[in-house]
Amino acid sequence: MHSYIIQYCLLNAMNQLKKVVEISSSTGLWGSLSNMQVLLLKEPRDGGSEPDPYIKELASHGLKATLIPVLSFKFVSLNTLSDKLFQPDKHGGLIFTSPRAVEAAKMCLEEHDRMEEWNNIIKDKWNAKAIYVVGKATAAFVEHLGLIPMGEDTGTADVLSRLILERVDSSVLPLLFPCGSIKREVLPTALRQNGVRLDTLMVYQTAQHPDIEKNLKNHFTEQGVPDSIAFFSPSGVKFCLETVRRLSGEKLKQIKFAAIGPTTADAMTEAGLLVTCSAAKPTAEHLAAGIAKAFQ
Repeated sequence: MHSYIIQYCLLNAMNQLKKVVEISSSTGLWGSLSNMQVLLLKEPRDGGSEPDPYIKELASHGLKATLIPVLSFKFVSLNTLSDKLFQPDKHGGLIFTSPRAVEAAKMCLEEHDRMEEWNNIIKDKWNAKAIYVVGKATAAFVEHLGLIPMGEDTGTADVLSRLILERVDSSVLPLLFPCGSIKREVLPTALRQNGVRLDTLMVYQTAQHPDIEKNLKNHFTEQGVPDSIAFFSPSGVKFCLETVRRLSGEKLKQIKFAAIGPTTADAMTEAGLLVTCSAAKPTAEHLAAGIAKAFQ
């Protein structure tokens, strides 16, 4: 009897100790992550009072993040875009591969005071066709225009091109493709090689943010070298990597570099960076999960 009681007490004590160890490990990991600084080289989310989804998602993993914009944009050819948007019968559908292109479309509706005509007549004509998008962020912007996006889970232009080719053929009217000055040719090339016609129109020009070097220097001076840096485009790599290298010095190798997707990861690798993680999909959830895992 005494032996049984002793065994029971020992077993109970071991279970309690196990719980304490598990809790300690969990809080220890959380505590260590809470000291980690993540630098996001991207533009903040447009509009609204809600925090940027990337900052919010990283915070849910116990990580503190800071945004520094690396790109600036100038909108062009808006009159031409407006004319094309209000002639849906001349096109077989729309392609948006960035929120900025959707923003250009929104500006056309607002600046020319044609929102009522758009809502009452035009948007339904476009929705009767197909509105192709890359990524959830672009899809959300498209939905704000009253359009129904397709392909938000594709993640890359390469995958989107395959989706389009599954649905259209050479008999379809040209697809209207508003885009930026810096665009990859993967999607246009894939479509043209398969006989799908595109009406490509550059609606914004991308350039280096005028304050990027100053903002990076201030951040490194005040916060120190970040534990992780995330790039969101090949242009971001091009415009700020040398400044990051100079400010990081010998600590560069200690930084865990993250990419929003494979295209950006390739640009980072070509520039000589070791990519610690690349988001499985270009979303805040996937990037935050990848960065948090890299610290474990």
